[in-house]
Amino acid sequence: MTGKGNPAAQQRKLLSELKQAREARKLTQDSVAEALDWSTSKVIRIEQGKSGISVTDLRALLHHYGITEPTRVDELVDLARATKRPAWMARYRGLPKGFAQFIELESVAIRCRYVQTSIIPGMLQTRGYATAIVKAGGEDPDAVQRGVDIRMHRQNLIGPEGPDMFFIVDESAFHRVIGGDEVMREQLLHIKELAATDQMSVQVVPFSAGTHPAMKGSFSILEISEDEEDYSLFLEELYRPSLLQVDSEVVREYLTYFFQLEKFALPASETPRVIDERLKHLGG
Repeated sequence: MTGKGNPAAQQRKLLSELKQAREARKLTQDSVAEALDWSTSKVIRIEQGKSGISVTDLRALLHHYGITEPTRVDELVDLARATKRPAWMARYRGLPKGFAQFIELESVAIRCRYVQTSIIPGMLQTRGYATAIVKAGGEDPDAVQRGVDIRMHRQNLIGPEGPDMFFIVDESAFHRVIGGDEVMREQLLHIKELAATDQMSVQVVPFSAGTHPAMKGSFSILEISEDEEDYSLFLEELYRPSLLQVDSEVVREYLTYFFQLEKFALPASETPRVIDERLKHLGG
């Protein structure tokens, strides 16, 4: 997958370049702020992606870092401008910023790890199941359609050219009937079909596992590149997206939770059996 043309990926690359340039010159955020007559908080916000950076400020920053070669400056300026270009989500105005960034980063990730404690993960949802879930959030018809369309668009990543995907789902999600028995039968069969592909692994945390790390809540971890620090974490709520985290310490904590959960969960090879057992009770 490539981040070309993706604003979130371009922003991530620009911020990484700026931080590396500062550290290469052994400059602190405080010293940069003082030299440019900025507040330290402005430097911090720029490096964390919490505020944009104008081309004028970027050029001043690059000059302070000793980056003056015209081609290199133009390259970084183009990156800054690219972060402002609309992605496909522009048609879905009103998306929480963190969720919009998550979707963009998901589209360029090389590996995606998802943990879901109460419902089927959005990436695996059928249209019928997704519609029932979004309607349950009390949205108006247009908002429901938009929410479902977003889920379906995200699923375009599924396939040989997409990222490797790892899902850990609590068994309760298979037993909670969303949209009626027929919708659930279709949903479970869909998961069984996807789980048989080489691209993804679907593991189930059984009721017998008792207390486990996923009881802290649902989350997703995106591995953007082979760089060991190039991860993003998304913490979510049932009916609305919540928070995108890039803090490496927090991400590592949740990676640990994920790897622990893999041990709590049944092997991926057991998922078809779990689904078949559930289908029997649904009359499928």
